Amino acid sequence: MKSVLVIGTGNFGTHLTRRLAALGNEIMIVDKDERPMEDLLPIVAGAKIGDCTDLKVLQSLDVPGFDVCFVCIGGDFQANLEITSQLKDLGAKQVISKANKDLHAKFLKRNGADEVVYPDRDIAEKTAVAYSSDQVFDFIELADGYSIYEIAPEKKWVGKTIQQVGVRSNYRINIVAVKTLNGLEMNPRPDYVFKTEEHLLVLGHRDVIAKLVEHY
Repeated sequence: MKSVLVIGTGNFGTHLTRRLAALGNEIMIVDKDERPMEDLLPIVAGAKIGDCTDLKVLQSLDVPGFDVCFVCIGGDFQANLEITSQLKDLGAKQVISKANKDLHAKFLKRNGADEVVYPDRDIAEKTAVAYSSDQVFDFIELADGYSIYEIAPEKKWVGKTIQQVGVRSNYRINIVAVKTLNGLEMNPRPDYVFKTEEHLLVLGHRDVIAKLVEHY
């Protein structure tokens, strides 16, 4: 469990808070508008009404006491930038800020953000990938062009083992798990036999995986 500060309870901040709470974290929310915070009160440890561009408001929050601080203000970049910078000046351990543009991300990182998230862009990319192929169900972007994709097994693989197919040598991917009706089977053995109804979690370069599913 972590102690988390969430500044801004718009759509992103609200969804983030709900998920963080479901994962057992202790959360403090802050917004200058009381209304969006009302539904979150039962699941958070604390809430404060205030404009966090005001340094006095941030100083009242004991910023160094939080494991991570999220700045979820998307519509006012100047406010986002000021709050991010002030959090770091006050000794925040980790600051994660929301951005809508690459240019915004550059300024946020220069002014104290440890990480920047692009919720709108990330959802758009995930949706585009998922709906561009009937064989792709989800994906997680990693680094340097590598991703983990949830895909269906190729028809000609069904009934054969991982070793017989030569997944790594012939297709340059690694199967990290098999998703079945009973759950996940992690790191399947070379003698695992592919079945039609299952999904595969494969790790590889996204260009390689894209070419693979194109030929399904």
